[in-house]
Amino acid sequence: MRIGLLQFAPQVGETEKNIAKIQKLLDQSPIVDLWVLPELASSGYNFESRDEAVLCSESLNNSRFIHFLMERATKTGAWFVSGINERNGDKLYNSSVMVNADGVVGVYRKLHLFKNEKYFFEPGNLGLPVFDTPWGKIGMLVCFDWMFPEVWRLLALKGAQLVCHPSNLVLPWCQQATPGYALTNRIFVATTNRIGHERGLDFTGRSQLVDPYGSIILQGKKRKKQTLVADIDLAESLNKIMTSENHAFDDRRGDVYHLELKVK
Repeated sequence: MRIGLLQFAPQVGETEKNIAKIQKLLDQSPIVDLWVLPELASSGYNFESRDEAVLCSESLNNSRFIHFLMERATKTGAWFVSGINERNGDKLYNSSVMVNADGVVGVYRKLHLFKNEKYFFEPGNLGLPVFDTPWGKIGMLVCFDWMFPEVWRLLALKGAQLVCHPSNLVLPWCQQATPGYALTNRIFVATTNRIGHERGLDFTGRSQLVDPYGSIILQGKKRKKQTLVADIDLAESLNKIMTSENHAFDDRRGDVYHLELKVK
């Protein structure tokens, strides 16, 4: 498959401007099978209040942003994974959606909320789904989820061959950590981060694609809007053999991976 990372700077509350930015970058890029966009690509990130977050949100069944992605998918045949500010009833979720020409294929809601996100969004309640695609099994995480090794391992144990990771990273460490997660789980990881400054936050850019051996295939610049494209074979992630005597999953010691809590 051919995968693309689309790195840009969304603006708070400017869905149409964000769509225009994405469209311009897509028009200048080759055709790919799957594009990965940043976290909250539709709405911007650093809301001043919950009221503003609500105004910037969309329900998935009536979303201008998703309709745009569907139009692009119809035109080019591409699929998309993108962060979105999801409104569901009176609740907001920091979500990632997988979209093709037919509509929303899958939804993931961010489990681990970062800083002020806790004032606007509900913690994710859809677990860690893995979705079948024409190229293989794909899971999704969002930004600060990177900090928790459990989510990577569970997605890999569920069969994920690629984890798409829309992000708005401000801490400097994720790009160092994901090669380790890719290697220890023998999966591809596609982290698309945003760039720019927003209301006192400085985003770290450097979107990257990592292979199942922990090697960085693609890496973006810190401050440049750009698309990054590579051809990969998700079948590589099916090989969990480390040596002739070692298998990354079969050698796990599930009998000892637990905590014994002592009641005082």
